[in-house]
Amino acid sequence: MIKILVIHGPNLDLLGEREPNVYGKDTLEGINSLLQKEAKKNDIELKTFQSNSEGDIVNCLGDNRKWAKGIIINPAAYTHTSVAIRDAVKALNIPTVEVHLSNIYAREEFRHKSLIAPVAVATISGFGKQSYVLALYGLLSLIKTL
Repeated sequence: MIKILVIHGPNLDLLGEREPNVYGKDTLEGINSLLQKEAKKNDIELKTFQSNSEGDIVNCLGDNRKWAKGIIINPAAYTHTSVAIRDAVKALNIPTVEVHLSNIYAREEFRHKSLIAPVAVATISGFGKQSYVLALYGLLSLIKTL
């Protein structure tokens, strides 16, 4: 069984309430449920984690370094600011896909720079909750070739 860690960054616990015109009406629970359903169909064990704390995200990455064969991460605002999360992803040497619900390149200029993208195998953005599903299937395909 392939094990994939999904990390949701700050304020994603507010999905469905926070700026639905940008992030959609789906809740974090709904996204996790959708991912679990897709994982089950594909013999994937999925672990999900959400935190508003940079340190907790770094700890989660480190704590799961021997468990996870792949990582899906939506670093949210930390995408543009966190050298610590970037360094943790790079240190793990586990295939990682960065995801975003919105198209970060169609938003404010400060969101156009990702510190995570250079250490990820791919970035998927702009497809709402489907960004996560696309990441799951892309990561699964990649892991099967390793």
